[in-house]
Amino acid sequence: MDTSNPAVFVNMDLLRMYVGRKVRAVVQVIRSDGGVIIGKSTDDQQIVVKGSPPAALTTFVEVIGVADSNQSIRAEIWTNFGDSFDTHNYNQICVLANGEFKHLFI
Repeated sequence: MDTSNPAVFVNMDLLRMYVGRKVRAVVQVIRSDGGVIIGKSTDDQQIVVKGSPPAALTTFVEVIGVADSNQSIRAEIWTNFGDSFDTHNYNQICVLANGEFKHLFI
């Protein structure tokens, strides 16, 4: 496993801290328009994901890619997470991974 450039767990609020860096986020898909997904991050804010999503998207997807701006991610990897997902717990992981327990998340 390559740990030289890990993807940081982010929600929309944390995304602005990592512009230009590799991030990972779970997004609730609201609308899909070609290569752009409009969604809701785990902290209930609108987020834009650009890239080539899989043909069949579930309601929740994890994306790993580069933070384009403080509101968008250019996704490289898409993983369907199904139609039911605990966004509150994932959001807590984002907070922990960027706080005092950052060292536990590489």
